[in-house]
Amino acid sequence: MQYDLIVIGSGPGGYVAAIRASQLGMKVAVVERESIGGICLNWGCIPTKALLKSAQVFEYIQHAEDYGIQVSSSKADFGKMIGRSREVADGMSKGVSFLFRKNKITLINGSAKLAAGKKVVVTEPDGKKSEYTANHIILATGARAKELPNLKIDGKKIIDYRKAMSLEKQPKKMVVVGAGAIGVEFAYFYHTIGTEVTVVEFLEQGLVPREDPDISKELGKIYKKAGIEVLANTSVESVDTSGKGCVVKAKNRKDGKESLIECDIVLSAAGVSPNTENLGLEELGIKTDKGFVLVDKFYNTNVPGIYAIGDIVPGPALAHVASAEGIICVEKIAGHHPEPLDYNNIPSCTYCNPEVASVGYTEQGAKDAGFEIKVGKFPFTASGKAKAAGASNGFVKVIFDAKYGEFLGAHFIGANVTEMIAEVVVARKLETTGQEIVKAVHPHPTMSEAIMEAAAAAYGEVIHL
Repeated sequence: MQYDLIVIGSGPGGYVAAIRASQLGMKVAVVERESIGGICLNWGCIPTKALLKSAQVFEYIQHAEDYGIQVSSSKADFGKMIGRSREVADGMSKGVSFLFRKNKITLINGSAKLAAGKKVVVTEPDGKKSEYTANHIILATGARAKELPNLKIDGKKIIDYRKAMSLEKQPKKMVVVGAGAIGVEFAYFYHTIGTEVTVVEFLEQGLVPREDPDISKELGKIYKKAGIEVLANTSVESVDTSGKGCVVKAKNRKDGKESLIECDIVLSAAGVSPNTENLGLEELGIKTDKGFVLVDKFYNTNVPGIYAIGDIVPGPALAHVASAEGIICVEKIAGHHPEPLDYNNIPSCTYCNPEVASVGYTEQGAKDAGFEIKVGKFPFTASGKAKAAGASNGFVKVIFDAKYGEFLGAHFIGANVTEMIAEVVVARKLETTGQEIVKAVHPHPTMSEAIMEAAAAAYGEVIHL
């Protein structure tokens, strides 16, 4: 019952931290109240990508003639798409279980609560309570869908992302509230397989409102052309679920005009809330702010020996961020000297179609930070690989410091750009300059050439525009 480290939560922060700790020679236990792998593997990152792939394949089939292929008929089987998604998630969860066994990590099933003296009390599924002690405890309990005052999730007519991945029947009409990554991904999936989708976004910028405005504008044009209605700068005033379906009352925040939207299902995709209730934080005096645990750059809380990582600490609620935080945290515990995480070099990826990926400063953000900048843009309409693939939507936009050539930021929209953004992350980590990107030979024909071409455009040297 005595461990070097106990990790509470087995998501991409928790299980990665546990495995790294085991590699460093610690005796490790992980407490998980639900499925191993957490939300990411079971209800988030992985199964959603399986659904999006199904939608993409269906979309390819619908446009087969564009590639010189005749297909007599095609139909989206909603149930089988959902089933495939669950199979992929289950397989990944089993993979993490294998890694736990390989690394001799003890898995404890139940709900954990902190107690004085670096103790963890676990309530098992049958109600039995067991007590464990550790020299170090990492909180990695993740987050859940945020509830809005006028949008109470009931799991039937007003649903969250988990239910959206396991509906028994495909809705004919859906309203998606929130146009961030979760909202636009589900909007794309359901629209592609035949659901009539309306997206309501509170912020004026519209789709993916935290991205560079040029990206939001481009994705908005593409969604509009596809037939997805987007209501930006709009609030949800109420949802009437008394009838067979739902009636959403929406209000334009600029002119005050109200509209009623009828649908079968409302998907709440307006962000997440940290899972920090019932952990015993208040009893131990662990400091929080609006539910988020306050930590230093190595994820120490104000109580020695207790740490927090992932979606329950301030910062981007992203799986790869949680994993990086977990590794840094345990390496510091083990006496190593890891670098603090550079939160300005975290890639953000949205897996709708076309995909969106970004890292670093937006154009306006760079100006606000006081930089004199050079901006380069290269459209995929000028890319031979994109044209050949039938994927000419979108562009690459890069931002450099005019004085020193520092790579300040990059913003991509297009096919497979989530696979391309890592080049910029590494370039920024290595302090690569704009001219070095221009002179680095990129393979032809590839989508990644657009990064070189955009960099060349920033310096007035672009060839293919």
